[in-house]
Amino acid sequence: MANPKYAEATREIPQAQEIGQLSDGTKLMKRAPRIRSCGLKDEKGKLCAGHLKRWYFYGEELKAKFGADAELYRCEKCKAVYLPNEEEEPRTGTICY
Repeated sequence: MANPKYAEATREIPQAQEIGQLSDGTKLMKRAPRIRSCGLKDEKGKLCAGHLKRWYFYGEELKAKFGADAELYRCEKCKAVYLPNEEEEPRTGTICY
């Protein structure tokens, strides 16, 4: 039974989009605006919900695709790689002085 406390969403909720896979089978995703956790589901349909952490030390395949200074995020549970969303401001200089 639905929870009557919460109304149905009246606007479209953005979701992360899968844009490919790496050679080892790791999924490449494009982040939805303002998401902080992974939205992938496993083969049983269970939500991963791992935190997306900024990833600095990635392999040669990702460096060749996106450059050595790319802003990439990785899920701490399923290890899926997320690219930033173009609608958001880049977070590359948030701790710079």
